[in-house]
Amino acid sequence: MSITHRPLPWLILAAGALGLEGAALYFQYVMSLDPCVLCVYQRTAVLGILLSLLIGMSAPSRLPVRAIGYLGWGAGALWGLYLALKQSGLQLGFIPPSLSCDVNAKFPAWLKLDQWLPSVFQPTGYCEEIQWQFFGLSMPQWVAIVMALYLAILVAMLVGDFRSSRSRRHAF
Repeated sequence: MSITHRPLPWLILAAGALGLEGAALYFQYVMSLDPCVLCVYQRTAVLGILLSLLIGMSAPSRLPVRAIGYLGWGAGALWGLYLALKQSGLQLGFIPPSLSCDVNAKFPAWLKLDQWLPSVFQPTGYCEEIQWQFFGLSMPQWVAIVMALYLAILVAMLVGDFRSSRSRRHAF
């Protein structure tokens, strides 16, 4: 059986996404860093990855469940990568300040996260401001790296899933 058909890899990746959400709240409430609207949207992308991984973990041996998990995971990671690169561009001056982000979050009417859970999804900072760095990289640059890793792991799992299904077909 392929590793993609077991719940443990899905659980480990979901724990990583949960850790990212916890880190965001640590930065906000312990280190007093104000999240901007792009930060809040990146949290939403990570939440999408987390939920998709939990779906995949719920029945990884079933292809439709894995497919839903893969699709949500990929969409969340691509969206998170886009947002992180946009914020990095603003911080590094590659994107002009006139194209900066909004002050308020603009969630769809059916998903008003900033109103339902403002302590997590209400932006209070500015996208261009670099409030934290580690090894010379700002937070959105680290998020871009993490999102690229999630995408690379997704590709590896898809390849493994494809190979495993191909070898099962040839076994008969």
